[in-house]
Amino acid sequence: MSRPSLSTTGGDKGKTGLFGGERVSKASTRLHAYGTVDELNAVLGLILAEPDVTKELQDQLHEVQKDLFCMGSDLATPLAKSSERIVRIAECDTQRIEKWGTQLEGDLPALQKFILPSGCRAAALLHQARTICRRAERWLVHLAEEEAINDQSLIYLNRLSDYFFLVSRTINKTAGTAEREWLPK
Repeated sequence: MSRPSLSTTGGDKGKTGLFGGERVSKASTRLHAYGTVDELNAVLGLILAEPDVTKELQDQLHEVQKDLFCMGSDLATPLAKSSERIVRIAECDTQRIEKWGTQLEGDLPALQKFILPSGCRAAALLHQARTICRRAERWLVHLAEEEAINDQSLIYLNRLSDYFFLVSRTINKTAGTAEREWLPK
């Protein structure tokens, strides 16, 4: 029986290879971390297919996708196996996200109350991306407790979830969709 060439069968017993050749369990913290980053990147693909995402935000989100791909490679490569071929998340990547977030926040009304994750479909998907980003961040914290990681990856994800919140609010504003405030009972 033939199989696609990308099916190496190397993972059939629950192990996968890291950059540098080390084989680890597919249930390892490292795999959870970069698998969740990959999941986040896939959700961004859904968001980019939404009509309410402006060209400017599409361009930014495409840059984030590239960053997340880089982060996946970063996380798949233990720091001890560093090489010139590995591109790691850097402080300048985080600064770019912060700059975009500051610009978006300046165009939004100040929050007076908590808002519910809702709105138009693109905005709701951005709230989903925000929560996946937070889960990826938790996995990175867990991984960092086990071994050294690129600290910039953790900082980047922390800022990225804030950025997604602001993009969601921006898309709702542009689409004319009111934000739903959370009101305690």
